[in-house]
Amino acid sequence: MNDERAKKQVTRRNMLKAGAVGAALPLFSILSRPASAAEFSYKFATGQDPSHPVNKRAQEAIDRIRNATNGRLEIKLFPANQLGSDTDLMSQVRNGGVEFFNQANTVLSTLVPAAGIVNTGFAFHDYGAVWKAMDGPLGAHVRAQIEKVGLLTMSKPWDNGFRQITTSTKPVRNAGDVKGLKLRVPAAPMLTSLFSALGASPTPINFNEVYSSLQTKLVEGQENPLAIISTARLYEVQKFCTISNHVWDAYWILGNRRAFEKLPKDIQEIVRRELDKAASDERADIAAFSGFARNDLASKGLQIVEADKDSFKEALARANFYKDMRAKFGEDAWKLLEGSVGALG
Repeated sequence: MNDERAKKQVTRRNMLKAGAVGAALPLFSILSRPASAAEFSYKFATGQDPSHPVNKRAQEAIDRIRNATNGRLEIKLFPANQLGSDTDLMSQVRNGGVEFFNQANTVLSTLVPAAGIVNTGFAFHDYGAVWKAMDGPLGAHVRAQIEKVGLLTMSKPWDNGFRQITTSTKPVRNAGDVKGLKLRVPAAPMLTSLFSALGASPTPINFNEVYSSLQTKLVEGQENPLAIISTARLYEVQKFCTISNHVWDAYWILGNRRAFEKLPKDIQEIVRRELDKAASDERADIAAFSGFARNDLASKGLQIVEADKDSFKEALARANFYKDMRAKFGEDAWKLLEGSVGALG
C-alpha cells in the first residue's frame, strides 16, 4: 500500500470514529483540530440529568470554547453524577481529578459554611431580589469565601431555582403539615437547620440515591426545584408538590485552581467569557422552564398545592431561626442579605 493511500484510510477511520462518538459536532470542528491535538484536555462534571438546562448550556459553552481556542482546550462533559456523587466530585475538583464541576450552593456550604447564607429560608421572594443580591455585594462576598478554600468560581452564579416540597403521603399546605415529616434533603447544613426548625425529620441523602429512597419509602418526601423534579422523574414516586419557594439556590461552576492557572491567559479569558454567557442563558431557561414544569408535572398526575408561606415564616421566627442565622453568618453578611431582600425575622 502506498503512503498516500494509507494516509487516506487512516483519515477515513479517524473521521468515522469521531462521527460515532460525537455526531452532533459540525464537520469543520472535527477537521480543524482533532481531539488528540488539544494542548489541554479537561473534564466538566455535573450531577444533573442530561436533559437539564445546566447540561445543555454547559455543552454549548464547551463547544464555543473549543472553537474559540481552535481546539487548544478540549473539555468533556460528564452529566448525571457519572464520575461520582456530589460530595465525591467536590473532593475531586479540589484535588484535580476533575477540572470543572457544577455544584449547588446548598451542598457547597458543607465546605464553605459562609456560602450557606444564600439559602436562608424564605429570604428571597422573587428573582428581582435574587439577582440584585447575587450579581451584587452578596454574590461577591460568597465568591470570596469560596475562593478562600482554594476553589475558583468560573462565572457568575447559575440558577438552581426555587426549591419546592414533594411528598407521597400527604399534601403540605402550611408549617404544621411539615411536623414529623421524614424528608430527604441534600447534605446541606442550611436545609437541615431549616426543616429541623419547622419540626420535620430531615434526612441527608446524596442526589443519586433520591429516586430509590422515595421509591422504597425510606423517606416520605424531598425538596428540589421544579426542573429537577421533572428531569429526574420524581413525579413517578411522589403524589403531591407544594409550591413553597422555601429556599432559592445557586449553581456555582467551580474550577480547580492549578488546572485553570495552567491555561494561557487568553484561554482563561475565553473560558470565563463563555461560562458567563452560559450562566445568563441557563438563568433564562430555568425561569421559563419552571412555569412549563408546573403544568407538565400536574399533567403527569402530581397534585400541585400552594403553600401558606406566612405560616412558615412565622414558625421560623418563633423558633429563633433568623436570629440564629444572623449570629451564624455575622452582622456584615446579614446586612448584605437584608439589603436585597428586606428585614428578616
